[in-house]
This record gives sequence, structure tokens and C-alpha cells, in this order.
Amino acid sequence: MLKFIVKRIGTMLVAMFMIILLTFTLMHAIPGGPFTNPKGMSEEVLAAMEAKYGLDQPMPVQFVNYLGNLLHGDLGPSYKYTGKTVNDFIAAGAPVSAKLGLVTLIFVLLTSIPMGILAALKNNRWQDMLLMAVATIGVTIPSFVIASVLIYAFAFKLNVLPTFGLDSWKSYILPVVAMGGYSVSYLARLMRSSLLEVMGQDYIRTARAKGLTEFAVVTKHALRNAMIPVITVLGPTVAGLLTGSFVIEKIFAIPGIGYYFVNSVTQRDYTTIMGVTVFFAAFLMAMVLLVDVFYCLIDPRIQFDA
Repeated sequence: MLKFIVKRIGTMLVAMFMIILLTFTLMHAIPGGPFTNPKGMSEEVLAAMEAKYGLDQPMPVQFVNYLGNLLHGDLGPSYKYTGKTVNDFIAAGAPVSAKLGLVTLIFVLLTSIPMGILAALKNNRWQDMLLMAVATIGVTIPSFVIASVLIYAFAFKLNVLPTFGLDSWKSYILPVVAMGGYSVSYLARLMRSSLLEVMGQDYIRTARAKGLTEFAVVTKHALRNAMIPVITVLGPTVAGLLTGSFVIEKIFAIPGIGYYFVNSVTQRDYTTIMGVTVFFAAFLMAMVLLVDVFYCLIDPRIQFDA
């Protein structure tokens, strides 16, 4: 197990380096820069600003300097907000995104898994068809469309729910449903198909032949193996929810990481784009590693080869 974890961490470091290099190259390949002013800026002022932040140096030098600062935990200053650093944005936005993501994750788990189990147990009946129809709609409709419909229905027409911020428990309802809609639908469909496959195995028929109740067959024998594919996709799902949805946070004016990232893209704030990308990638890789390690707790038959 230890050798496997060390090997995976080494692979993650290589992948992280490639992500940083690719993001850095793509940002500098886009015409313009963080100090490009549509109204015009004098060459002297522009040169002074670029010299202050080291943007007048060759790209390889800038990249090496960025890596050196990153190794010390410094994600750099913001080019658009004087006196602010990327670390400040992440420190302010991460708790907000994590809180929203945690509530959304609870909503996703409490909704998707029971939906999938019920659909599998009622296979080809009206309950199954209804739940899978709802899940199909949730998978195919983008989150920003769901958010727009929810805002129109519950804020503009009914005027019962707020549409911005996280000031009260009511403020969580619309962004949680909009952000978790796809995950609920996808995990419900995956849970259904996985449980149906497990329920057709020989050991399930043997358990039934021994006289076990259907409840015992499902809970003690089928669910553990059926949960393995769900856990596989749960790692990236958890990472995405806890780090915030860029679109949803922007629509509902939630000051999380996604909100800062969208603003940084529109304002060409290079360091903020890099910092959020690095933070999200590192968190995603950590969650995937955690899921791989968690496999052995769910199914002891799974062994890791270093």
C-alpha cells in the first residue's frame, strides 16, 4: 500500500507540473495581457507595470520564477486588485465553496443513491421509468439552464427564494439544486445499472436460495459491490463540488473560488487563473488518490500493485 501511494504521489507531481506548464503557456499565448487597456495606456506606464511584476522577462524566466514561488506556497499577487494576493482569494473563497459544496454533496448522496436503488429494485416498472426519465433530464440539461429556470420560477414568479449570496438557509436551496442536479442524475443512473448487474450474479441467487430476505440480500451482499463504480466517480465529483462550480457561483453571486476564477479570466489576471487552476488540480488529484485507497475498505479482494 505504501509503495502504491508513493508511486501515485510521484505521478501526481509530474501531472501537476504538466498542468502548470500548459496553463502558463496558453495564458501567455493569448493576445493582450493583464494591463491591456481598451482606452489606451501610455507605453511608459505599461512598461513600468510589466517590470514591476516581472512580465518584461522572457517566458522561461517567468515560469521558473513562478515555480520557485509556488514551492514556497506563494501563488503570487493579483494583477487587478492592488494589495491582494491569490492566496488571499483562495483563503476567502475556499471556505465558501467548501461549505456550499458540502451541502450539495449531502444533497447528492441522499438523493442519488436511494433513487438508483429504488429504480433497480423496481426495474421496468413505472417507478423505474419515472426516476430514469428525471435522471435523463438532469444529465442532459446544463447547470446554468437549471439555475435560470429555478431563478425564474422561485424568485421572479413565486418570490419565495433569494437569488444571491448565502445569507440564510433559503439561499442554499437554488444553488444546491442547480449545482447538484447533474451529479444526482448521473450517480442515480450509475447506481441503478451497477446494482442491476450485481443482482444478477450467482452469489446473489445463492443467498436467495438460502432463504435470506430481499432486504438482507440487497443490504448485506449486493450494495457493497454495487457501490464500487459509484465510488470511482465520487472522487472527482466531491472535488468538483467542494471547490465550487464556476458558473453557479457566478450566477448566484456567491464569493467562492469559482466566482474569483471567472472574474480573473475576464480580467486576464494571470496569477489568479494559475493559482485557482493549481489549487483545483491538486485537490482533484488528492480526491482520486483517496478513492483508490478507499477501494480496499469496500472490497478486500482489490489489491494494489506497486
